[in-house]
Amino acid sequence: MLWPFNHFSKPRTRLRGTIEAIYGMIVTQAREPSFYRQLGVADTVNGRFDLLVLHLWMVLRRFRSGEGTANVSQALFDRFCEDMDANLREMGVGDLTVPKRMQAFGEAFYGRAAAYDAAFAAGDEALALALCKNVLNGENVENARRLATYTKIVSAHLDGLDDSALLATGWIFPAAAEASESHS
Repeated sequence: MLWPFNHFSKPRTRLRGTIEAIYGMIVTQAREPSFYRQLGVADTVNGRFDLLVLHLWMVLRRFRSGEGTANVSQALFDRFCEDMDANLREMGVGDLTVPKRMQAFGEAFYGRAAAYDAAFAAGDEALALALCKNVLNGENVENARRLATYTKIVSAHLDGLDDSALLATGWIFPAAAEASESHS
């Protein structure tokens, strides 16, 4: 299990560059305009958060199958927590409110991760329904099916990388537009 706020315990300088690169790739992909234009994700703070969580979940899911990658998973989750904390403060959320919001972010992450894990194992339609509920606010199941196709494509791509290639950060996420076109 990944522990929220574990980043306070000890520095992970050896992995810092790798974690920054992977997290940067996740954030960049979550901001890809085709999610908002073609797949109907709301271009809002919540929509962007949901896509960030989805991409983080896909990468963490892949790290679960790796040998000795638990520390990388934890460091990546810690980086997510640091980013959420910084974003809250940048948006003007007060110091006393930040911990409550961070708890809500943690609950949202773990709730979605559990739903995606179960749905991924249950099949394409279950994944589409989970994505429809969590990313598309329960609307437009057809777009959710395209997003599920994208999720399966990305997961297969990540599963095809060995641990050293994944950690080398020379890979890229498949384009969301490709999944949108391949499902049509």
